[in-house]
Amino acid sequence: MKTVWPFRHVGLKLLSLGLALLLWVVVAGEETVERGLRVPLELQQFPAGLELQQGDLPATVEVRLRGPSGVLSRMSPGDVVAVLDLRSARPGRRLFQLNADTVRAPSGIEVLQMTPSTVAMVFEPSASRVVPIIPEIDGKPAPGYLAGRPTTDPASIEVIGPESSVQRVTEAFTEPVSIEGARASVSEHVNVGFLDPTLRLKNPRPATVTVPIALGPVEHVSKDRPVHLRNLQPNLSAQALPAVVNVNLRGTRQALGSVQPDDIMAYVDLAGLGSGQYTLTVYADSSRDVGVTRIEPATIQVRISNGK
Repeated sequence: MKTVWPFRHVGLKLLSLGLALLLWVVVAGEETVERGLRVPLELQQFPAGLELQQGDLPATVEVRLRGPSGVLSRMSPGDVVAVLDLRSARPGRRLFQLNADTVRAPSGIEVLQMTPSTVAMVFEPSASRVVPIIPEIDGKPAPGYLAGRPTTDPASIEVIGPESSVQRVTEAFTEPVSIEGARASVSEHVNVGFLDPTLRLKNPRPATVTVPIALGPVEHVSKDRPVHLRNLQPNLSAQALPAVVNVNLRGTRQALGSVQPDDIMAYVDLAGLGSGQYTLTVYADSSRDVGVTRIEPATIQVRISNGK
């Protein structure tokens, strides 16, 4: 049998003893103080098949602590946690006591007081159901274009939550999908959710929202629209040939029926052009709900000369 010598490494043992005595003297010499700290409230052992209704349950609680000043001064909120064991919870309104036994704190720290001292919670049986996903659409397509009926993939989704909340919910909604100014179908992946914070998705996943965009069903020709000469420089004159064009419009019958002749303005842009003859593209402005599909002729000759 190996012999253990009590005086082996005596120097290290004496050093360890000295450090321990020094630490004891430092701690024993510290002033005992009190400090208030706001700490997180954790819920543990949540029973299966029950749901917690959202109410006034605090995320944090106030704890009054007593201990050595050095330890308390170095303490952060994460060092102390209030814990509630919910394994005995049942459906209905329940009260849970908060006391020193529900607090996890470093050794040597005494818990004097907790605020609040009682927490009320309401539990319900858990329930689920499948509800349709309703897409939210923002904006309007480009003039002359129409938005079709939006679709979602998946078209429905399963919701879980307290029984009373699940019974009330009729649909899930998506993040807004913008079709502002669109000239082609829009497809976007967006998140799905509920206004009620007690509800959640059984299998959280984005939904794909598709909005078909197509040209309006009716076309109309606005004939002999005068061509306006925009941005002509001072002390210059200009002449367009031809001076009028035909503008093809597309939109719904209602939108085209409300268009007045002066709502359609054909023009060429003369910005930065000096004297000379130019072949320029003709553009046209229309009302918000009517699109311009073609201009005949698409280009015209413009002669610019000095003097008015």
